[in-house]
Amino acid sequence: MSADQMSVGEMLAATVPMARTLDLQFLEATPERAVVALPDQADYHNHVGGPHAGAMFTLGESASGAIVLAAFGDQLARAVPLAVRAEIAYKKLAMGPVTATATLGRPAAEVVAELDEGRRPEFPVSIAIRREDGAVTSEMTVVWTLRPNS
Repeated sequence: MSADQMSVGEMLAATVPMARTLDLQFLEATPERAVVALPDQADYHNHVGGPHAGAMFTLGESASGAIVLAAFGDQLARAVPLAVRAEIAYKKLAMGPVTATATLGRPAAEVVAELDEGRRPEFPVSIAIRREDGAVTSEMTVVWTLRPNS
């Protein structure tokens, strides 16, 4: 399967070892939304028996990467997506499997227009991490850029 034929989830699983290590499940990846699940795995629990904060951060960052690839995959020949900074707030105790849902904070067309102008656009991706009961356990923002290749 070529990179053009791979889904965003397959591409991330193939190129990001940490996504494979945590057995992240890429459930949806469109330019509007990405959904990634972290199964309940004892090897990645914290001291209270839920997913470790580092695993949850990786889950959220991976969801943000999935939406970035879905929204800007057609720009990869001329720009590299890079995470610039991230912030996470742990709101409630997470237990069991958790799911991260990512959304773009700016219209993709606006970001591409900046790239077309020769600028290095930055844009936020918001992520909500939820337990199976729907409660939001963490909120995260990852600011990304598209760094022009030239």
